[in-house]
Amino acid sequence: MGLLDLLGVEIVVVYCDDNYAYHEAIPRNVLQTGKRNTQHIERKHLIFRIRLKCLARRTVCYSKSLEVHKIVFGLLINVLEFGCQPF
Repeated sequence: MGLLDLLGVEIVVVYCDDNYAYHEAIPRNVLQTGKRNTQHIERKHLIFRIRLKCLARRTVCYSKSLEVHKIVFGLLINVLEFGCQPF
């Protein structure tokens, strides 16, 4: 996903630490600083990385198709975030 994929998305809130660079680049009405939300987001990203590594180790084959990767990642996010079972 690149920057062009996000052009149509309306960003409501951005969580970050208290670095001054964020204050210059992000409007104040969107920016929320604090450790609690940032840690929660970083923990969620860590869980995704760990699960994806486990998924890669458990599979014998590797697909070069970008579509297959998008489908697998989408299914993983649906299961982890929403509890939806794919089958």
